Amino acid sequence: MTASSPLINAIAGVRHGFGDKSQLMPETLRPWQDTLAIKKQVHGTHIRPVSMPAEQCGQADGVLTATPGLLLSVLTADCLPLLFARRDGKRIGALHAGWRGLLAGIIEEFAGMLSKDDDPANWVAAIGPAAGPCCYEVSESLVENFLQGLPMIPATIVTPAHRRLDLAAIARFKLNAAGFPAVDDIGHCTICTLSGTAGAVNAAGDGATPAGPAFAYTSFRRNSLQRAVDPTYPTISGRNQHAGLVILP
Repeated sequence: MTASSPLINAIAGVRHGFGDKSQLMPETLRPWQDTLAIKKQVHGTHIRPVSMPAEQCGQADGVLTATPGLLLSVLTADCLPLLFARRDGKRIGALHAGWRGLLAGIIEEFAGMLSKDDDPANWVAAIGPAAGPCCYEVSESLVENFLQGLPMIPATIVTPAHRRLDLAAIARFKLNAAGFPAVDDIGHCTICTLSGTAGAVNAAGDGATPAGPAFAYTSFRRNSLQRAVDPTYPTISGRNQHAGLVILP
């Protein structure tokens, strides 16, 4: 089963999905895989409009199209995948937003692009699986960078616990502030592999069995911890999951 957004599910003519460890590319999107834009994600803020199948985009952490039949996707492990669709199903977008992209303003860049000829209020946004505040422990200096760099966001949203960042909550605040009133959040942590609702399984692996379908995600952070204990443990190279969407032809 592929994780999905109720908000985007409600839009006629748009198909989407968030990949996981078992389906890096959601099965529902595979018929359009050959149309994917060719890009290199660099944790930046460049967003590329695309209009041709397999378009060469260079370095880009976001893509935007109004062309039916073109699959947009971003690759993530613990970073945030953000999917966007216009309520009428006529335009879609996807962003790769890790902590660097959030700090640098990729959400604001996307909203600014839309505002040239549209209104973000006409769109819905979905926050996909990413490192959750239950597990995403970072340095005190990085937390301080966020608090100083994003003074408009309450500290309790940025860092709900000592040395923890809540990327999804930061993104939701930014999306609302940028004019996107309709935002939903899958609520799955890629590090501790939550299922159903956030918090169902904790990072300590206490054996709790959540209700609902199980999801398992590729996690750079979890993989790094495993490799620190066992250097022979395989890397995640080439195994990041796609989050994507397409306007049906």
